[in-house]
Amino acid sequence: MLAWIEDHVDSLNIRMVMCPGDLVEYNDWIVNSNDGNQTSKEQWNFVAHAFDRLNGKVPYILSTGNHDYSYSPKGDKLFSQYRNYITPERNPLNKEMLCQTCISADGYETMENAAFRMKMPDGRDYLFLSLEYAPRDTVINWANQVVRMPQYQNDRIILLTHSYLRQTDHAPYVKSAYTMLSPSVIHKGAFYRSHTNLRNSNNGEQIWEKLVNPNNIELVLCGHVFGKGYRCDRNQTGRKVHQIMFDAQSDGGGHRRGNGGDGWLRILQFSADGRTVKVKTYSPLFGCSPATRSMAYKTDPLDRFSFKFDK
Repeated sequence: MLAWIEDHVDSLNIRMVMCPGDLVEYNDWIVNSNDGNQTSKEQWNFVAHAFDRLNGKVPYILSTGNHDYSYSPKGDKLFSQYRNYITPERNPLNKEMLCQTCISADGYETMENAAFRMKMPDGRDYLFLSLEYAPRDTVINWANQVVRMPQYQNDRIILLTHSYLRQTDHAPYVKSAYTMLSPSVIHKGAFYRSHTNLRNSNNGEQIWEKLVNPNNIELVLCGHVFGKGYRCDRNQTGRKVHQIMFDAQSDGGGHRRGNGGDGWLRILQFSADGRTVKVKTYSPLFGCSPATRSMAYKTDPLDRFSFKFDK
């Protein structure tokens, strides 16, 4: 996927790459098990080096997912190794765009919660806001302050966060947030991680109510659960908010024992009118072979559609 993006930066005029999280399977895994044979350090190294091929060529924004954190038994975020591997210095184009940050759960300035600003070819400034999985109240309050700053009032604001919508047309908002604790559940002779509710967090419905609805955010992108979804609502100012969920992790037999999603990615084509966006779903894996090239684009209504921003 990243090799294909690198090869098409110029031909497709790619201006931004965005990933909604779950960069690794586990943030703090150190033993071989039924759930993988790479330690978390190896997993984080792989992700960072994979995205390195885009450094200096195109900026990228990587949000954190629920797999990217370690948690306390009571369901509090403890830390993510994200800050050690995904840094602004790694890609000078990220560093150039970075304009605001908020502290992580363990008190560090990182890009887990950050704002990036770029000028698009139509001359308009775009503000990209990236929030951690199930953002804490501190993060929601920070994001509210950022989008209300005078210098961003004429920007088109795009929000990226891991968990927000569920799949299907007019997709419902996610109404729960959970953590994965240390191995504690035995199934068929092996340890698995258990789930518990996450404390001091905001689910998709709360992100809409506290952040998206009251402000001038016009596009929300998310993942988290396998499938695809879209809904459009008007916020309190009367502005349309387009909200898109896409997650292909279970295509190709699943991310653990299958083909890891078959390489499906989303292409958002911003038109010259400054309003129309065409959405396509493409797999470089299928596209690279003449035998499967005819299947390289998905054509279902939720895989290929367009929408328009308000003026």
